[in-house]
Amino acid sequence: MDAAVDAARAGRMRASPNPWVGAVVVDGAGNLLASGATEPPGGRHAEVVALDAVRSLGREPRGMTLVTTLEPCGHQGRTPPCTERIIASGVDRVVVGLVDPDPHVAGGGVEALRAAGIEVTVGVGEVAVERQLLPYLHHRRTGRPYVICKLASTLDGASAAPDGSSQWITGEAARRDAHRLRAESDAIAVGAGTVRIDDPALTVRLVDGPDPRRIVVGTAPSDARVRPCLEWTGSLDDLLDQLGSEGVVQLMVEGGPRLAGAFHDAGLIDRYIVYLAPALIGGCGGLPLIKGTPTATIADLWRGRIDAIEPVGGDVRIEVVPQPHPMGTAHQGHRVPGPATTNGAP
Repeated sequence: MDAAVDAARAGRMRASPNPWVGAVVVDGAGNLLASGATEPPGGRHAEVVALDAVRSLGREPRGMTLVTTLEPCGHQGRTPPCTERIIASGVDRVVVGLVDPDPHVAGGGVEALRAAGIEVTVGVGEVAVERQLLPYLHHRRTGRPYVICKLASTLDGASAAPDGSSQWITGEAARRDAHRLRAESDAIAVGAGTVRIDDPALTVRLVDGPDPRRIVVGTAPSDARVRPCLEWTGSLDDLLDQLGSEGVVQLMVEGGPRLAGAFHDAGLIDRYIVYLAPALIGGCGGLPLIKGTPTATIADLWRGRIDAIEPVGGDVRIEVVPQPHPMGTAHQGHRVPGPATTNGAP
């Protein structure tokens, strides 16, 4: 399963809105023969890629074991059901990391394989798979995109100097890592004020990956580099509902402080990703990371949980997730409409 998780990384930037799944084929002696990752929408799923790779070696997968991070689909989408290809391949056993929560799958793939006489084991390496597929799983369970908020800060909590300049707080390695986040996101949102001040293009330049859809909350100048873009003037809840229905699995909120504050105040951020630079503005004159409704007293502080800390060049990336809400959800606005896309489609 570790090898299947590793294989899935190859599909992370281009498989969405399908899940970025990895699969490997192991022979009877325990030798890993081939691996595969889900291709861009309309292409082969990871299981089929791995099975085809075995045949390209001049061997047949009959009697072997297929290991896949997510339950194979058993329905017709843009591609035929993976379960049909797996059954026809003659493998004896399938090992699955997680059952797919998509209602078009949701255990049906496992049932189809077992009905065909294939031994199926579920739950192997599920913690690692859950973490890798978190945005996809969130989208399928809530109908909304997984929202990450990218922030860059000095040690004293400033996102920009008093004159508004912020290029560059962090070093090149951190900026490259942030472009990876862009490439992994289906859409990116900024406030109209950021567009007027910085005129960002919001494209992926420092890594090899696709450009996200560009969303401006407010109205962008007619000559802004961010165009073409979606200009949004409605509620953020409605924006997430619309993007989720359109197959946006991950939304990246990149700026500025007011937009980050609006998402934060509404409880709509699933993961805060802060790049912390060893730099100081001094004098409390810099712009804050988040400009929303301030907490009145220390007892009412918003508190999250640090999920990861990693050096990135000369800076540090800190990932924080919200603490679970006492009522059972970390967010105020989430509801669960039906998903717009499936493991087999688009």
